[in-house]
Amino acid sequence: MMNPNSLKISAATTAAAILFSGCAGMTPGESGAATGVTAGLAAGLIGSAAGMSPGAAAALGAGVGLAAGAIAYIVAKHQADERQRQIAEANARRQYAARQASLRKQNARYIAVKTSRNNQSTGAASVMIWDTQSQKLVGDTVYDVKQTPAQGSTAKFDSYNAVYVGG
Repeated sequence: MMNPNSLKISAATTAAAILFSGCAGMTPGESGAATGVTAGLAAGLIGSAAGMSPGAAAALGAGVGLAAGAIAYIVAKHQADERQRQIAEANARRQYAARQASLRKQNARYIAVKTSRNNQSTGAASVMIWDTQSQKLVGDTVYDVKQTPAQGSTAKFDSYNAVYVGG
């Protein structure tokens, strides 16, 4: 059974998570960091209250925090131009064909693909999201990321969890 102090801390942490997730003024990076920290604290406290050793509870909290905060640090979003849509679509079709078996094993519905940069682009790379089921781009949004995600890593782009496959 949880002790009363742990229960209070868990409730406060959950309330903070709800508060942070509803903050429209936060950048995606800030939102990811807040979510990761909050989820990590909650998991560590729950683990500790369940009787885990302090080291194991801290490791649990760190792992959950990293997973929950896995949001690509998006520095800007803008509408794709025709060239960016064409390049993203070509890259997505090529990358999906080459990695189809692997992506199916990962149960990856969305993939993030590199596209060309234009005069609106900022950050290290510009990516778009491809739906592997409908075989179409999910919209006209280009995500400019601070750092190119690692090949095969999953990152959150707005409401999409996408596996980065490059270009």
